[in-house]
Amino acid sequence: MRRLLFALLSVVTIGMMSAASAHQLHTASTTVLFNERTGNIEVLHRFFLHDAEHAVKQLFDKKADIHQLDSTQAQFSSYVFERFGLQTLNGEPLSLKAVGYEVDGNNFWIYQETPIVDGLKGLRIKHKALHDLWPSQQNLVNVEGLGPIQSVTFRQQDEWLEVHF
Repeated sequence: MRRLLFALLSVVTIGMMSAASAHQLHTASTTVLFNERTGNIEVLHRFFLHDAEHAVKQLFDKKADIHQLDSTQAQFSSYVFERFGLQTLNGEPLSLKAVGYEVDGNNFWIYQETPIVDGLKGLRIKHKALHDLWPSQQNLVNVEGLGPIQSVTFRQQDEWLEVHF
């Protein structure tokens, strides 16, 4: 009887721990899309809303509300802009312009763009968003529109990673 009670208690405890950790994923994804139609490199950052919600409360203010407050959404977007960058393989920065942001279902989206550079042979990419909060944060970046999709994943120790076309 004691073993059964211990086993049941262990299963319940593990289940509660899994449910608590399931909310925060500490993962974000970004698409860097070469759009020939617009002539721009379009950058689409996607953060899980639950992660962004916890992040803004730690980064800015306990009353920060990424669901409802445009000021919090703008502040989080600026935070991401400061921690994301694109460069040519020679290290020349590509100047990204803010396009907007939105809450969409369980995601918070942030949009940027810059004109496509002629003769680009690859990109240097930096994505440090949320690494200052969570060492386990992983930021996946997919580069699309110039040949096969290429992906790089940023962990806390990564600075600049490269893709080649």
